[in-house]
Amino acid sequence: MGERKVLNKYYPPNFDPSKLLRVRRPKNQQTKTYLGIQIFRVFFKCTKCSAEMTIKTDPQNSDYAVESGATRNFEPWRAEDEEAEKERRKRESEEMGDAMKSLENRTLDSKREMDILAALDEMKSMKSRHARVSVDSMLEALQRTAAEKEKKIEEEDEALIKSIFQKPKEFVRRISDDVFNDDEDLTRLLSGSGETSNDGLKRRKVSEDALTKANVMAHFCPGPGTRKQNKKTQNNKGPIYKWPKPSTN
Repeated sequence: MGERKVLNKYYPPNFDPSKLLRVRRPKNQQTKTYLGIQIFRVFFKCTKCSAEMTIKTDPQNSDYAVESGATRNFEPWRAEDEEAEKERRKRESEEMGDAMKSLENRTLDSKREMDILAALDEMKSMKSRHARVSVDSMLEALQRTAAEKEKKIEEEDEALIKSIFQKPKEFVRRISDDVFNDDEDLTRLLSGSGETSNDGLKRRKVSEDALTKANVMAHFCPGPGTRKQNKKTQNNKGPIYKWPKPSTN
């Protein structure tokens, strides 16, 4: 029986009794606190892979923090909160030893509050105006504006049509180059002979009318001279040649 009992124990040279684990210590001892609020650490396993995950509470931010075994999902509002907290801490550090900076910040805050109050008053007045307006009156106003727009468009179209079809004198008509050159030559000749352009144009018109009348009369009512001339031209057809007949033996 004495052989089973261990009377002599070996202690290595690097033995430190302070590092020994207490046997009666609680298994999950929570020792950390924040402003008297205890911080709890929670261990649990995944239901699929049985991997261990550890999280602990965060009373400072009213949240929790992941210690190991997991990754937190992305939450966009968390970045905004962190940015606002950084700005607050930066402002407090700046105002710590600078009275002018704190006064400037308070002035900006008061101005911002005044702008917010003015915007709220405007929104309240707008809501009160909208409350007095009924749905039927709004529909009537919309129909009235639509009718006015249509009437205005019709008036513009009528004015455009009148300007196009009822005022031909305001438009410039083009003249062909041949007529323009003939008129220039005629004016030059008339100016060289001492006549005005209007007189020359009148004479030219009279001469053209006379020529056209003469041609028409000659075509439909030919005179005796023209008839004789036509007969001569019909009779004068040239010499007539007679070929000898072949002799028959």
